[in-house]
Amino acid sequence: MRLYDYFESGNSYKVRLMLHQQAIPFECIALDILKGETRTPEFLAINPNGRVPALVLDDGTCLAESNAILFYLAEGTECLPDTRLGRARVLQWMFFEQYSHEPYVAVLRFWAFAGMLADKAAQVPEKRERGEAALAVMEQHLARTDFFVDRRYSIADIALFAYTHVAGEGGFDLAPYPSVQAWIERVQSQPRFIPIDYTF
Repeated sequence: MRLYDYFESGNSYKVRLMLHQQAIPFECIALDILKGETRTPEFLAINPNGRVPALVLDDGTCLAESNAILFYLAEGTECLPDTRLGRARVLQWMFFEQYSHEPYVAVLRFWAFAGMLADKAAQVPEKRERGEAALAVMEQHLARTDFFVDRRYSIADIALFAYTHVAGEGGFDLAPYPSVQAWIERVQSQPRFIPIDYTF
């Protein structure tokens, strides 16, 4: 498999983490989104949406969108529940991550990383408010359980961990969310865990 990646991206990190934890061999091809390397004709032929991560499977098929890739890689593993309801709950939290979490927590982190906060100042308060709302939902849930689905580690945890554990880089204070902080430590203690800055 070939993974087209941007190392600072939490979405790309999700896939790197899953591949490593499942001991799946892959080639990592780093692209710099700030230099337009995902907008070249060569990459657009792989993923017409021009985004990473993109995973090229052994048969040449390309799979895009981080959570779709996670779902594909989790098939037949302990990271995806066997039950119909369990799988639906995993998807529920993964949809929550992409709709209610990532557009706020991840975007503020990216703006800070790219030096864009001053230019985007008018949009920051709403992004922060909605990001805090997502963290509050997570806190309420994790106060009752160790992991997001069926009390066991799954791709729902990987999806939400990627940007939550670096939320401070976007100006979010995790101190008011002790259950989220404890969950972050549990994820980091999983077998074959790698940090976001681990490169291949």
